[in-house]
Amino acid sequence: MVPALTLAKNTAANPTARLGFVYVPNGIIMERWTPISEGAGFAFSPIMQALEPFSDRLLVLSGLAQVNGRALGDGAGDHARAGATWLTGVHPKKTEGANIQAGISADQIAARELGKTTQLGSLEIGLESPTLAGDCDSGYSCAYTNTISWRSPTTPNPMEVDPRAVFERLFGDGDSTDPASRLASLNEQRSILDYVAADVNRLKGELAASDRSKLTEYLEAIRDIERRIQKAEEQNATMQLPVMERPSSIPEEFDDHARLMMDLIVIAYQTDMTRVVSCMIAREGSNRSYRSIGVADGHHSVTHHQNDPEKIEKTAKINHLHTQTFAYLLEKMRSIPDGDGTLLDHSMILYGSSISDGNAHTHDNLPLVLAGGGCGQIKGNRHIRFAKETPMNNLLLTMLSKAGLHPLSKLGDSNGFLEDISEV
Repeated sequence: MVPALTLAKNTAANPTARLGFVYVPNGIIMERWTPISEGAGFAFSPIMQALEPFSDRLLVLSGLAQVNGRALGDGAGDHARAGATWLTGVHPKKTEGANIQAGISADQIAARELGKTTQLGSLEIGLESPTLAGDCDSGYSCAYTNTISWRSPTTPNPMEVDPRAVFERLFGDGDSTDPASRLASLNEQRSILDYVAADVNRLKGELAASDRSKLTEYLEAIRDIERRIQKAEEQNATMQLPVMERPSSIPEEFDDHARLMMDLIVIAYQTDMTRVVSCMIAREGSNRSYRSIGVADGHHSVTHHQNDPEKIEKTAKINHLHTQTFAYLLEKMRSIPDGDGTLLDHSMILYGSSISDGNAHTHDNLPLVLAGGGCGQIKGNRHIRFAKETPMNNLLLTMLSKAGLHPLSKLGDSNGFLEDISEV
């Protein structure tokens, strides 16, 4: 039997692949993160303890690097470069102005293909409000620290931190996922688009040649919205959506905010609204405090511990809280039936950072975990150590390939695939 929320074509024999990228900033206390043993049946480290229940669907990956996060002659700014390189592998341009430049991120490459059959190509979620425009890290624009998702080398995708806004993007501005409420919202959107299309037609004969390219981009955006509405109408007629009320605001406590946003990620996958999600647990360079676990100091501040045991302990507590948040997401995905398995069985969710040691701002031997079965293509319960300086983009390239995308020969600084993560 195929679950009610699964489209007919996504049967047990042909499950839908989903991709997720969950980022944590400022590095991790690596001696409390990295398992001592390698291979199968490794012992989970203290920071990773919350992930042990998912060991059969988990790979710990050591040794991978984002070398373009290093200065390479640009001086300070490791946090900005970390955020910009994690999913791109491209050294960002050092600038405080509008002339930002990085690279297309792996999530957006996936979204271009996997988004052809979903309402949303991708979903970008954050758990901390972005900082203001301008300089956020030693001459680097805040654009580099506020997101890990880049639609193009010059177009960063903003991370949405308001659960109400995420809900409305998924289901419209109705008060719940109720079909009647969604249909009314869709009809209103369609009427607005009809008006806009008529207005554009009147403009066609009046524009100079120099403005026609802008009009073309505008029309493509309208057509994408029309496609999403059509897809929404189809889903509204055939799917019984899980009941969820529209959130009212951003919860004050980190745990409440995080769990609500994780719930929204799961329902986005479950309803096939999107198959690609990127999420920042906090923006890169974040100095938020976590009083609920007894850490009143700023996160970034304590990562510069200078071997102070008290600061190391506080950083480790924050690291552990973040892995608990990730574990909550994995548990929710494991609980949702999907074809002949679960959402987790049919997903690849990457968790980690583009900085390993936050005290020294190192960009090699990154803390990375790949969770999910990858539709039977990932063999879990292993700690794999790769050769030093192996590009992390080799992992991203491999994930895209296993998600069924047309084979790519290059992504950022990649130089091959990671065959070791496969079932065979």
